[in-house]
Amino acid sequence: MTGYGKTVLQLPTKKITIEVKSLNSKNLDLNTRMPSYYREKELGIRKKLASNLVRGKVDFSIYVEMTGEETQTVINKTVVGSYVKELKELSEGEEIQFLEIAMRLPDALQTVREEVDEAEWQEIDKGIDEAIEKIVQYRKDEAHSLEADFRERIENIKEFLQEIEQLDEERLAHVKDRLRKAIDELKVTIDENRFEQELIYYLEKLDINEEKVRLANHLDYFLEELNNQKSDGKKLGFIVQEIGREINTTGSKSNYATMQQVVVQMKNELEKIKEQVLNIL
Repeated sequence: MTGYGKTVLQLPTKKITIEVKSLNSKNLDLNTRMPSYYREKELGIRKKLASNLVRGKVDFSIYVEMTGEETQTVINKTVVGSYVKELKELSEGEEIQFLEIAMRLPDALQTVREEVDEAEWQEIDKGIDEAIEKIVQYRKDEAHSLEADFRERIENIKEFLQEIEQLDEERLAHVKDRLRKAIDELKVTIDENRFEQELIYYLEKLDINEEKVRLANHLDYFLEELNNQKSDGKKLGFIVQEIGREINTTGSKSNYATMQQVVVQMKNELEKIKEQVLNIL
């Protein structure tokens, strides 16, 4: 959802700068900043931004720089004249001195509310559309980079899953040898049949076949959703949660240092996906 769009318009008496910035957010959080005389257009601007940007923390700004002779601030002659008159009554001095003092007093200047010129607003509205097009394109360009990164990391996790499958048989043999060695060190006589039953029960608790199958399915599902033309960042986020659940369960059941090291690498790849999936609409 990160993006930026900017348009600069040069009108006869003013320079208009329109900016749209967007950061990650679960919902649409829209903030606008513009001169007061454009506020009557704010609702239309908000609708336009919402329909195009959908989600994200969006900051929209219109900056106006006067370049012609027009000005919105004028001297309040009535107030200034009253100040000068009262100052003369209080003390003697040059009128220019009284005028300088009066100009620094409250309400010496007044702002004339400018009415929106519809012809001018049409140009500004086109500029807003252009800025929105730029931020949307920015998002699309970033999306292509994110897609490539996602695919690479999902493939990395798949490769680590293959390593785990190769290590699984070795892991179970290691567990059996470790248990047998522990019993031998106790130097006690055991019932071999009972030992085999307990061993089978113990190994069933360490079995990760279901986790491996589910993890493989979740990884494929994530890639399928990437191919979907309709963007759904929330759905991808849910799939990432399921991938993480299977990886964590595999790690907790592995009971084998070599396999746990591979699980850590899988988690590292998944964390990088989690960071970026928030940037998908």
